[in-house]
Amino acid sequence: MKIAVEGCAHGELEKIYDLVESIQQREGYQIDLLICCGDFQSTRNLEDLQCMAVPKKHLDICTFYKYYSGEKVAPVLTIFIGGNHEASNYLQELPYGGWVAPNIYYLGYAGVVNVKGVRIGGISGIYKGHDYLKGRFEFSPFNESTKRSVYHIRQLDVFRLKQLSPKVDILLSHDWPRGITDFGNKNQLLRFKPHFREDIEDNKLGSPPCEDLLMTLRPPYWFAAHLHCKFSALVQHDEGESTKFLALDKCLPKRRFLQVLAIETAEEGKAELKYDLEWLTILSLTNHLISIKGINGYMPGEGGSERFNFTPTEEEKNAILERFQNDLRIPQNFSRIAEPYNPSAGTDFDLVEQPKAFINPQTTEFCNKLNLDDPLQLAMLMTGHSLNTSTYVDQGPTPNTSATSPERNEDEVPLEDSNSSDDEPTTHFLSRAPLASVLPKPKWRQDSTSDLSSTLDDSSLSTSNRSLLSLPTPKKEGSASENFAIDELNLSSPKVACPAPAVDEPSQAEKKSESEDKPPMKKFKRRNEAIYAKEDSE
Repeated sequence: MKIAVEGCAHGELEKIYDLVESIQQREGYQIDLLICCGDFQSTRNLEDLQCMAVPKKHLDICTFYKYYSGEKVAPVLTIFIGGNHEASNYLQELPYGGWVAPNIYYLGYAGVVNVKGVRIGGISGIYKGHDYLKGRFEFSPFNESTKRSVYHIRQLDVFRLKQLSPKVDILLSHDWPRGITDFGNKNQLLRFKPHFREDIEDNKLGSPPCEDLLMTLRPPYWFAAHLHCKFSALVQHDEGESTKFLALDKCLPKRRFLQVLAIETAEEGKAELKYDLEWLTILSLTNHLISIKGINGYMPGEGGSERFNFTPTEEEKNAILERFQNDLRIPQNFSRIAEPYNPSAGTDFDLVEQPKAFINPQTTEFCNKLNLDDPLQLAMLMTGHSLNTSTYVDQGPTPNTSATSPERNEDEVPLEDSNSSDDEPTTHFLSRAPLASVLPKPKWRQDSTSDLSSTLDDSSLSTSNRSLLSLPTPKKEGSASENFAIDELNLSSPKVACPAPAVDEPSQAEKKSESEDKPPMKKFKRRNEAIYAKEDSE
């Protein structure tokens, strides 16, 4: 199975899919699955855009709405996790995961799925210590505080992932695990990201919960994004186990934001998403631990009177399998419940407000089948809010009727990061989404267009099988491990070969005497720098 892994998408789905298709044509093989590691920006319309935590002047609808509306269809099965620049109101409708558009699947706050026998798990959001122990109390319309806290990782999601017993083959996060730089070429990373030095020295770069998951689950492969650079590492565990870590860049020309790898699978045929039985059972067993309070809480542990180990038994898993009638295929039950963005419609952007929180039928169906609580419903009910369902009538795929729909000026796409412009944005227009209606309260449980093809340069595809992921040369300080890369990506027995540079190396001319006078470098103006310059805008 060929898997394309992408770093920060930042809403540029058209460009990513164009690159995937160009790779397929160039290399002569089919990519079965695309994985995106956060900042996906699944904004359906301008109302969703108001729920994204970025300065107003940098809001950009990008191209996801075309895939949501049906104007375009994702050419490859896509899985993604959330980051810190998301349409948080939409993703919050799908806490356990679901289809955000045809052929595009969100893993939820945390989730595990199976694709052709490969277990892929992920955790959405970024770590902030002041919110980690809290419940999921936020819902739209957000204030400036909850607009950010809503995408912060919570302890329940980490606790659930730690209950997994058989290994997850691939684990995804937006954050890097804390301390991961100790297992790669740290000096090379600092040459290109010198402002990381203080955080690395203070052991503050990365996420402590992700570090915990890395050392507990020991997945063979871990992919991340967030810090807008490519970096690889090899983590050696006990008993000869290891984790190959790869972080990828954001979607821009000449940036290393996408890699293709090949994995041997036991199942043949078309890639199809299936629920993971153990994960479903863990969700069911830990439903009583859901919190919707904005105060700190704690997970059960040793020494207490309640159960703290929720790794399911075979009997518990069989009981869940019966509920699904021995069919773990994820249903194709996507439905549009919000009006897609229409570039030629006409509501002043300045009048657009955040939408109310809506109940998604995918989540309702999933919760009913597994007897789970929807944290969004609980948060709304506990604060006296009515449950809203959309009255939007799906008109089917929306053709692009605008001959000259607004496009971003490709001349402004930078090759380097620099200071952002303070220019005010152009006014956007959209017909307003319909008002919400009120649902009856659910029963409470009484028991508990630039060409990006050059991004994959020839050097990264120079092996005999060019589809393979070529990881750079990490070097752990004080370790005998010299380098590694991935060849045929057999999860049971990975091979190592073909090192490649982690980030673009300086040319020989740039390595000349540092005392030489260097010509001034041209500065490119970065229109969206304020969005990406910081990990979080808090």
